[in-house]
Amino acid sequence: MTKPIPKGLNERAINGSDVERIKDQSNYLRGTLVESFANPLTGSISADDHQLIKFHGTYEQDDRDRRNERLARKLEPAYEFMIRARIPGGNVTAEQWLALDTISDLYGNHTFRLTTRQTVQFHGIVKFKLKQTIQAMDKALLDSIAGCGDVNRNVMCSPDPALSSINAQVYPWATKISEHLMPKSRAYHEIWLDEPQGRTLVAGGEAEEIEPLYGKHYLPRKFKIGIAIPPHNESDVHMNDIGLIAIAKNDQLLGFNVAVGGGLGMTFGREDTYARLATDIGFCTPEQVLDVVYHTVAIQRDFGNRQDRKLSRFKYTIDKYGLEWFKQELAARCGFELQALHPYTFTTTGDRFGWAETTDKRWHLGLRLEHGRIQDTEKTSIKSALAQIAREKLCAFRMTANQNVFLTEVKKNNKARIVNILKEHGYESDASHLSGLRRNSIACVALNTCPQAMAEAERYLPNLITKLEPILDKYGLLQDNIKIRMTGCPNGCGRSVMAEIGFIGKSPGRYNLYLGGGFNGQRLNKLYRENLDEAAILTTLEPILADYANQRETGETFGDFILRKGLLDQAA
Repeated sequence: MTKPIPKGLNERAINGSDVERIKDQSNYLRGTLVESFANPLTGSISADDHQLIKFHGTYEQDDRDRRNERLARKLEPAYEFMIRARIPGGNVTAEQWLALDTISDLYGNHTFRLTTRQTVQFHGIVKFKLKQTIQAMDKALLDSIAGCGDVNRNVMCSPDPALSSINAQVYPWATKISEHLMPKSRAYHEIWLDEPQGRTLVAGGEAEEIEPLYGKHYLPRKFKIGIAIPPHNESDVHMNDIGLIAIAKNDQLLGFNVAVGGGLGMTFGREDTYARLATDIGFCTPEQVLDVVYHTVAIQRDFGNRQDRKLSRFKYTIDKYGLEWFKQELAARCGFELQALHPYTFTTTGDRFGWAETTDKRWHLGLRLEHGRIQDTEKTSIKSALAQIAREKLCAFRMTANQNVFLTEVKKNNKARIVNILKEHGYESDASHLSGLRRNSIACVALNTCPQAMAEAERYLPNLITKLEPILDKYGLLQDNIKIRMTGCPNGCGRSVMAEIGFIGKSPGRYNLYLGGGFNGQRLNKLYRENLDEAAILTTLEPILADYANQRETGETFGDFILRKGLLDQAA
């Protein structure tokens, strides 16, 4: 399994980006985090620790809504921390959901958020409460190890237990892969959970630490893995560095088609950066899959760009060296070649809402959430409703890559109780009353907490959809499933470049408009118009939606219509 890390890697890392220097000097992710969090004079941490803490699943942020006001008062920014849990496949028990709910109230901003990688993140945690937050997560058998940073992150999987009879065979692989690729450093446990340091010293007094996969310098950049179960593709499997497509026959899992080189982030002003979908390269059996993912990560560790982080994702490594080179390198490391690809079909990336019976004669309920935010508002109190459902132990919970949640393992005689609890809190138990556009929308957090955001996303997209809905209704499209996504910057967290209608923020109130993504997640969209304000967005989209209503072919999706009509040839 383990292949020695090339001797030249250390030199490349030391001479690489500043983040490589930080990793080199971090003593396997420890750095000066203990000292930073003990400093009572600031709500911030050191610049090096600001980068290093990402490996512990945490980002340092500040409340950008208050930034100018605090600057005028000569105060430091309102620093706070976002922490992201590692929950492979997005599956938690009722007890764990209650713990997440309690943590958000005790230490966060009284909300928590389901992310586009099937996990949970908390916002608004002040520096001196972060350790208590992590310890509360640990008590619930949850952690944030590798939630962020230059390692393999949360492993995704199609969450729908009613999707097919092989779901039970496929779903555990998310956890198996996540555990297999976990960093081995005990820094997280020592710093946050007060585990005694058990390191031995070698010549020169340096602490000996074994990271058989990652080595001292970990990966050049973040790494993502997703699993899909055809015909559904909720995890947008081809946007991952490694995509695994489950192949079954006669209700038995045969193995996985392997796709490599996906990644959606890009940088405005740099034409050498781009979004890329993963390429299908071959098939492996279940017994081979851990070797395949392990050695793929190791290849990126050894050959990825460590000088320019804008070009450090695995997709650039693949395009630099070529797919044939990669397949040969992977075969040499694994000791076997991938088999020929198996045919499969994806039909949609969307979630199924409402009740569905599962193969074990239980039930699950697909609930639509507004961009994953679990909170109580004046209109609805979904946070309280889900907490009550969890307290009564009526179900387990599975988060989806579309920021929704499935209430799973529901006994038939508990269905009515769940519906009543939701209704008492002002929440519909299905999504049929929502427009198709709203049901299929995704937005990243963006402002006010994300430091990368150039424009709003989560706080604005619902309002934009409200203004688009009369146009949809006018042309008989209100219930049509059209995929719309918005991100506040081009980093790709909301997967906007895969949407049929995608928006990427350029500046406050202005967005680039992208059209033509694949309904089934197998085609990127393309830039159609730049730097649009809201009025321009509405006037640009209305005639296109009208033409779609009047000229589409039977069963034709909006993205396919855009391509067939050649609208992208008219892009400005």
